[in-house]
Amino acid sequence: MTGAALVAALDSLADLRIAVFRAFPYLYDGDHAYERDYLTAYANSPGALVVGAFSGDRLVGAATAAPMADHAAAFAAPFQARGMDINDIYYFGESVLLPDWRGHGIGHAFFDRREAKARDLGFSIAAFCAVIRPADHPARPAGYSPLDPFWRKRGFAPVDGLIGQFGWKDMGDATDSDHPMQFWVKRLEG
Repeated sequence: MTGAALVAALDSLADLRIAVFRAFPYLYDGDHAYERDYLTAYANSPGALVVGAFSGDRLVGAATAAPMADHAAAFAAPFQARGMDINDIYYFGESVLLPDWRGHGIGHAFFDRREAKARDLGFSIAAFCAVIRPADHPARPAGYSPLDPFWRKRGFAPVDGLIGQFGWKDMGDATDSDHPMQFWVKRLEG
């Protein structure tokens, strides 16, 4: 989705992000005004990509990506602190998919599309981040399986010490708090 189609889908994308990120490990107490502002950045970036998964007219999943230089400064800062050129990095914002649609290859399609776009635009690095929660977090559901094996199969690896901070309000909290975010990186081959 780009341009007018993306703008028309902003409310559906916001609803989807809020629904998926409400669950562990993000526990995000979403805000539609924030979501609309955050997602508008993708509409304003000429190098951005938003991929949607639909069941009929219903948006059931989405993945976003944009040049790191067009994304929030909080995400670029850890890379810049390491002396990395953010102009080499295509940032994968999120992959959100409703539970009933998981396990059908949609997640792989999201990564395939974003990696292809990054290569088409000449980026040499793809990166994303994931929240770090302690293994004994009280909201961790029994049987929870992190996505680390999936990401590793895709060729991504966490970079030791490459951690950012990003704030949001957790479910049940009165105010925003900062959350550590581990960056995962993949070198893109031509």
